[in-house]
Amino acid sequence: MTEIEITADLVRDLLQEQHPDLAGLAIREVAGGWGNQMWRLGDDLAVRMQRMDPTPEFLFKERRWLPVLASRLPLPVPTPVRFGEPSARFPKHWTVMTWVPGEPLDHGSISRGSHAADALAGFLQALHVEASAEAPISTDRGAHPRNCRDGFESLFQAVAPDDIAADVRAVWEDAVAAHAWEGPRVWVHGDLHPANVVVSNGTLSGIVDFGAMFAGDPAWDLAAAWVLLPAGTASRFFDMYKQADAAAIRRARGLAAMRSLFLMLMGQNGERGLPGGKPHWGPVGRAALVRVLEDA
Repeated sequence: MTEIEITADLVRDLLQEQHPDLAGLAIREVAGGWGNQMWRLGDDLAVRMQRMDPTPEFLFKERRWLPVLASRLPLPVPTPVRFGEPSARFPKHWTVMTWVPGEPLDHGSISRGSHAADALAGFLQALHVEASAEAPISTDRGAHPRNCRDGFESLFQAVAPDDIAADVRAVWEDAVAAHAWEGPRVWVHGDLHPANVVVSNGTLSGIVDFGAMFAGDPAWDLAAAWVLLPAGTASRFFDMYKQADAAAIRRARGLAAMRSLFLMLMGQNGERGLPGGKPHWGPVGRAALVRVLEDA
C-alpha cells in the first residue's frame, strides 16, 4: 500500500472539516508508528491516523472496546473521544483519543523496577478478566506456542545470536511442551513491547496501542515480565499477579523469547534501512532475550 503523507496541515484540515471545535488546538507530530501515525492535539488529546495498516480493523477495535475497558484499568490508556471518517481529503479512518503522558519505554528506562513490576501486575490482573462473547479473536496472535513454530523458526534463523542460540531454543521448546490455557478467554492487550508502554519517574505510567487486543490466553501478555521489566523483577511480577500457573509461565517465557527475537529483527531491519525498521530496537531485544535466559 502506498503511504499517504500525513502532515500537520492535513490533520488540521480534517479537524476543520469534521470536528471544527478542535481545529484550533496545537498539533505536534509524535515520532514512531508504522501502521498508524500519532499527532498530539493540544495538551490532552491525540489524533491516531490509519497509515500503512491495510484495513481500519485496529482502529475499530480501539473505538469499540477501549471505552469498555478503560474505567477498570489502573494505568492510563488512550480512550477514543471523537471519530474521523474517510473523506476526499484523506480516504482512511482516524480517531481523536486521550493522550497518555510519558515517554515510550524504547526511548526511556525503568529505574524503579519493583514499582514497575507491581504496576504491570496490577494492570494485567485488572485486564485479564473473562471477555464477553463478542470480544475479538486474533487470527495471528494468541495461539499456543506449538502453533507458532514457523514464526519462531523464521525469527530464530534470522537473528538468534550463535552464543546463546541453543539456550533460546531450549526455552522455546519448553514453552511448546507446556499445557495449553484451559481457563476462559480473557482480555489480552496482545502487543506489549517497549514502544507500546510509557514511563515517567522511573516506572510504568501508561499502556498504549490496543489495536492488537483479543480474547484468549493471557500468556501473550505475561511475556512482558521479561520484555519490559528490568532484570531480576519477573519473579516479583508473577508473585503480585498471582493468577499464572507453571504452564502459563513456561508459555510466557517462550513467547518472550520470540518477542525479543522480533525486536532484534526490527533492529536489524533498521540498520539495513528497510521500511518499518527501528535501529534502536536491536539492543532492546537482545537485553530482553538475556533476561529470558537468566530466568530460565
